[in-house]
Amino acid sequence: MARPRRKSLLGSDIRGDTSAPAVSTMGTTCSQRAASKSRRQVLSKDRRSSRSGTRTFFTWYREVSYRNTWLNPLVVLLLVVAGYAINPTPENPLHAAIYLSYPQAPDPTSMWPNATQYGKGWKDVTFVFFYTFFFSFTREFLMQRVLRPLAHRCGITRKAKMARFMEQTYTATYFAAFIPFGLYVMYNTEVWYFRTVGFYERYPHHTHTADFKAYYLLQAAYWTQQAIVLLLQLEKPRKDFHELVLHHVVTLSLIASSYRYHFTYMGIAVFVTHDISDFFLATSKTLNYLDHPLIGPYFGLFIVVWIYTRHYINLGIIISITREFKTVGPFILDWERGYFKCKLAQFISGTLLGSIQALNLFWLWFILRIAKRFIMSSEAVDERSEDEGDGDEDEDSSVHSDETTPKIQVTPATTGIAQNGAAEKEL
Repeated sequence: MARPRRKSLLGSDIRGDTSAPAVSTMGTTCSQRAASKSRRQVLSKDRRSSRSGTRTFFTWYREVSYRNTWLNPLVVLLLVVAGYAINPTPENPLHAAIYLSYPQAPDPTSMWPNATQYGKGWKDVTFVFFYTFFFSFTREFLMQRVLRPLAHRCGITRKAKMARFMEQTYTATYFAAFIPFGLYVMYNTEVWYFRTVGFYERYPHHTHTADFKAYYLLQAAYWTQQAIVLLLQLEKPRKDFHELVLHHVVTLSLIASSYRYHFTYMGIAVFVTHDISDFFLATSKTLNYLDHPLIGPYFGLFIVVWIYTRHYINLGIIISITREFKTVGPFILDWERGYFKCKLAQFISGTLLGSIQALNLFWLWFILRIAKRFIMSSEAVDERSEDEGDGDEDEDSSVHSDETTPKIQVTPATTGIAQNGAAEKEL
């Protein structure tokens, strides 16, 4: 039996860059719900002709994929894997989607002189594109099949809060895996624990070890998936929607430019600092939705981590652009040799990181306001909560429901649809 809910200790939500929705938590329109009802009515009828059976299959698939948002990404992944399995060699064009491309001989001057190095090229875009679908599948599947039942088990019944709980718990899970991955990769470079001189002293970094390149491209895939879903958001945007869009645009610009112009050592430091703070942000939100008694001290810990990683360390990175960018390592623009460490690159790097810092300061202001209200009144309320529909909502209007979709029944004589009770459910 679900436990009774009480009012959240920190208000409805905490601002930050982990608020991008998933497809399964996006609102559905009246026309989408009407189309779903119409499909279920069609599926409840017995179609006996072969033509009608084909038509019914596509109607059934549309309804299944509407209610199971992880299905379409899974189909794409399976098609790519099946295509590669036909000829599982590097000559297969689909090899670049699943595995890293451009292997090269080890670099004897690197920290790992015997490790295979990997270069960069357009095939890396294929890798990012494939794993964007992978993260789409894992996010939607975990939300619908694992996190939604967990939310019910924890007594969360309101659909808006359930959606945000699912989003933040998945985000926390992702960063729980990628924080140690990123720290491991950083530990094996010259920039361990944010040694800023290492960004520039062996520039340009044309090649990387397999773990470094995989980490960088998988992060690119994750943020690409987040940005796509955020830009496709159909329901009323949250109050800081425009800040979230700007954050994702700047983040993807930083990832693409740092990878293309060989500033990846700087990029990995930025990744690690934001991943750590995002983990504490997401877990703070999750504890807040659960009304956990430790939310107060944990929220205080989150503020300390946020200020240290997003401001203290990242301001050090920005300062290094003004002091060390020009004086450490080559400072030249040479397109043929792949040297892009010049005044233009210095300006662009400082501008993009400065934009991220400005957004972080914007969010810190609201975080500190929540903390002040919590200390002063023992219950803080975020201004955004009024705009996010924290009240009860229709199941189909906020979160894709788990309602059973009618199944196709195939017999030797006919291809049709089983007339069962599940097909007659109403919205």
